[in-house]
Amino acid sequence: MKHVATGDRNAYDRCIFHVVDHAGRYLLVLGLGVYPNVGVIDAYATLRSGDTLHAVRASDALDDTDRMRLAVGPLRIGVEQPLKSFRLSCAADPDDSAGLSYDLRWTADFPALWEPHHLQRRGGRLTLEGRRFVQAGGVEGTIRVGGEEIAVRAGEWTGTRDRSWGVRTLPGEEGGRLADEHRTEGFHWIWCPVRFDDRFLMVVTQEDADGYRTLNDATLVRPEHRDRQLGWPRADITYRPGTRHPEHAVVHLTDPTDGTPLKLGVEVLTSSPLAVGAGYPPAADWQHGTWQGRDWTDRRAYDLADPAAHPLAAYGVIDHAARFTLDGRVGHGIFEHGTFGRHDPSGFTGYDTVAPDKGARS
Repeated sequence: MKHVATGDRNAYDRCIFHVVDHAGRYLLVLGLGVYPNVGVIDAYATLRSGDTLHAVRASDALDDTDRMRLAVGPLRIGVEQPLKSFRLSCAADPDDSAGLSYDLRWTADFPALWEPHHLQRRGGRLTLEGRRFVQAGGVEGTIRVGGEEIAVRAGEWTGTRDRSWGVRTLPGEEGGRLADEHRTEGFHWIWCPVRFDDRFLMVVTQEDADGYRTLNDATLVRPEHRDRQLGWPRADITYRPGTRHPEHAVVHLTDPTDGTPLKLGVEVLTSSPLAVGAGYPPAADWQHGTWQGRDWTDRRAYDLADPAAHPLAAYGVIDHAARFTLDGRVGHGIFEHGTFGRHDPSGFTGYDTVAPDKGARS
């Protein structure tokens, strides 16, 4: 959109793509966003490989003459066929041949699925209003990093993507009375797109500190079939002792035809904290929508072996590449999770509470 229907500085339009290695060796996360009322366009890509997170970020002034060009710095998203096929690319750094670059074709296997209308308020103020759809498919091409060329092949990698727009808080938002008198006690989030060979499953939930659910959906998509809603999802999450890092989970669903219980098994393969490298809050070095000047590009590598080196990562949403099982089928996708502060169903009493030795369950 060249002109949006609000003067709110927090207006945004953004997409995210996940490229998941079924063996759990790599996880590529990339995205691009425009922020029309602050005049910024930015993009990012992060690749988790072992304990290293390779990141490329770019930001620039938003071009008012051509909003169809989804490119900033070395990062580009090309729409070859709307809702069907995309070209994802990151040009190599001419001064660092070992840096991250890629050239990928992302192809949809299933129709795009609307997610629920997402609303959040702080006191009487609307702080988030997002419309969003999600989709799953296959990815092929090449990723290069550290002098290595990684072949991305059909059947060995899965792609998911999300597109959202609306109003979402940008850094620099004022505090004042609403922030002081309506502090967030707790936040619990699951966003889970899963691609199987013959079907696509999307689960999303958001809960307050007391477990009250403010966002809820579980929908199964199959080509040439009507979408099926699989009831009220309930997740049992086993966390790594002493953390809130999920190791595996079971999401309980319901077959709408006869009420038969269904279990979505989740096995985490590797993880990418969005607050490290990808610009999601509470990232310390760069966040989306912030003015960095014209033609800004930043490349760096983060060592994730020591959690203490990135203390804010645990207070941001983390994308976990995962292997899923459902009704005898094996699939792959993303188990995106964040749980901060108090969450009564999990037994977390505050921001400093972590899973006990035997794991907390949610």
